[in-house]
Amino acid sequence: MSALQQLLLTPDATAELIRGGAALAIAGDEGVLAALPPGNWIGGTIPYFMGPDGGVTTRGQLFVTPLPSSPGCVPFVRPYDAASLSQVCTEAPANGFSLIILPAFSEVHLEYAQHAPLYDEMFMKPLVGWVSGIHLDDMGRRTPKVRDGRHGALLENQAVVMHVPLPAHVSAQVSIVNLFAQGQGDVIEFQAPGFEASGCLVNGKPASLAGYLQGIGHDIRLPLVADYSGALINVSLKTVDAKGDHVAFYGPVFPNVAYRLARPFAGSYETALEDAIADLPEEASFSCNCVLNYLYCDLQGKRTGHVTGPMTFGEVAYVLLNQTLVHMTLQTY
Repeated sequence: MSALQQLLLTPDATAELIRGGAALAIAGDEGVLAALPPGNWIGGTIPYFMGPDGGVTTRGQLFVTPLPSSPGCVPFVRPYDAASLSQVCTEAPANGFSLIILPAFSEVHLEYAQHAPLYDEMFMKPLVGWVSGIHLDDMGRRTPKVRDGRHGALLENQAVVMHVPLPAHVSAQVSIVNLFAQGQGDVIEFQAPGFEASGCLVNGKPASLAGYLQGIGHDIRLPLVADYSGALINVSLKTVDAKGDHVAFYGPVFPNVAYRLARPFAGSYETALEDAIADLPEEASFSCNCVLNYLYCDLQGKRTGHVTGPMTFGEVAYVLLNQTLVHMTLQTY
């Protein structure tokens, strides 16, 4: 099954696809996302994209991912709150994949980050997606949202999922590009879960996290990295306020987890990203990239090889990721 082309479209062109009955995943700024007609689609807020001509920030266009549909294999939408989110994989098709969008910094975002690895049938069925966000100029004035395209309301504390059945001879293959590995520095631990922290433990001793990061002159582009039995999970740094003794994250930290700061790049951030994506398959049925890679590599107007997609506040490849790129292809046997 060949990949359906991901597209950067005007609202009118997107609405035409919706009215034509296409199953879609849509990313766009809050205003254009809210104005789309109802249909078989899911969406999330974000104005940053990697289009076919390069990185673009726009409040007037939408990034559209068409999802495969065929007789007997019609995609279907399900919303989930924090209480029902654990059923996301059990309700997925036996053969196919699911695409999830979660609003950043919400209860469902925290729930998914903390418990997704323990969900029934997790890792048995392909699950990809992303975390919706906002224009960085809107921090403190707007909140990330999602939309179940069958209805008009934008949702701040629910996840939306498109479950996509596939024919028996087709399967989904998921790839993750993570530029980061744990450094050899201090072990950092937290005593409570959350998207922000003041205190922490550094090598077992109480410390101010902001003060510690300032004291070592840390490059905020390098995330905290946890090693979960060989799976490296980043927690990206949003802001470090040494004066206010406060650090905010793009993903939550958790107690009883040993974090280390990421190892610095041997070369430039941009070169590391270019090298990491060079071998990805050219055709993608879904891909997304972290907004921090977009900002730190200054990707406005630049291409990331053949990879396109929304630039997000978090990525999903089964579990919740930060500062990664997720890429999914469909293979026919």
